[in-house]
Amino acid sequence: MVNGSTQQVRTGEELQEKPLKKFLYEQGLITDENEDLQVIQFTQGYSNLTYLLTLGEQEFVLRRPPFGAIKRGHDMGREYRVQQGLARVFSKVPKMLAYTEDVDLIGAPFYIMERVEGVILSYREAERLKIAEEQYPIIAESWLDTFIALHEVDYVAAGLETLGKPEAYVERQVHNWGKQYVKSATDDVPAAEKVMQWMETHQPREYRHSLIHNDYKYDNVVFKDTSWKEIRAILDWEMATLGDPLMDLGTSLGYWTMANDHDFVKQGIPSPTVFKGNPGRSELVEMYAKKSGKPVDHMVFYYAYGLFKIAVIAQQIYYRFKHGYTADPRFAQLNKAAELCCNLALRAIQTNKID
Repeated sequence: MVNGSTQQVRTGEELQEKPLKKFLYEQGLITDENEDLQVIQFTQGYSNLTYLLTLGEQEFVLRRPPFGAIKRGHDMGREYRVQQGLARVFSKVPKMLAYTEDVDLIGAPFYIMERVEGVILSYREAERLKIAEEQYPIIAESWLDTFIALHEVDYVAAGLETLGKPEAYVERQVHNWGKQYVKSATDDVPAAEKVMQWMETHQPREYRHSLIHNDYKYDNVVFKDTSWKEIRAILDWEMATLGDPLMDLGTSLGYWTMANDHDFVKQGIPSPTVFKGNPGRSELVEMYAKKSGKPVDHMVFYYAYGLFKIAVIAQQIYYRFKHGYTADPRFAQLNKAAELCCNLALRAIQTNKID
């Protein structure tokens, strides 16, 4: 079963095959470094690059930073160690196989992991599968149960107690994402400044701490099959840290596009959550509160924060595109997506609603 859309490697993002095969051989992952290597690229994701490596009957997944990116936010060693540690206490992570900081091999640090078979539910995949309305509550339930289980992980037992600094986490995030937006800005977006100012004065000062993923959405999990009752693995751990789990939920809400959202919103943030049968954002928050047994106060703040963070990520990628670090045509309009998210965040603040 294919777990995610793939394509031929994009121009300028090719891997150096000879040193890569030598590395796999030296790590004991293959027995013949002369084995033919086939490389295709996963199309999901806008940040770190992910490739499927096929050598005979064996398959591996390789993760590396995007071309032209600085190390901050694209630390392959950190991402590798998070998943390696989590595997001790949490079953829903891919198995880590090898990591190297040797940039002479393919031009950047990278790691190798197992390929997890299953279904990655992107908007395109949901359309292709023609998922029935009555299946979406099952999908949402499995997705949310796994999310809550992640927030309950004993991160000390996983050896991840130094992964982040949970104290003053919200304050740092509001400050740092604002700083990153200003640094990568290319257009005048009045809503961005208003959202940043509002978050500075309306952020919660007390909150609980947990391991958080920071990019948890339908297309970052692998469902076992189309019964949708089990998630085999969570992917894309590059932003995982220790902090306020409601910041995690807020980011997920930012991606949770609904059927009654404006068409421009649905086009800018395409998600299977737009299809009938999915819970709305407020309903999702109620489900999270009931299942976790934890309070869910200040959700307009968390939703606005999630949208603003998505805006910054989109803007940073657009900045790389504009300055020629990548030619991926998907990035050409991400400045508009960033502006859209800022406007949505401001609307939520002004209306005091997340739906």
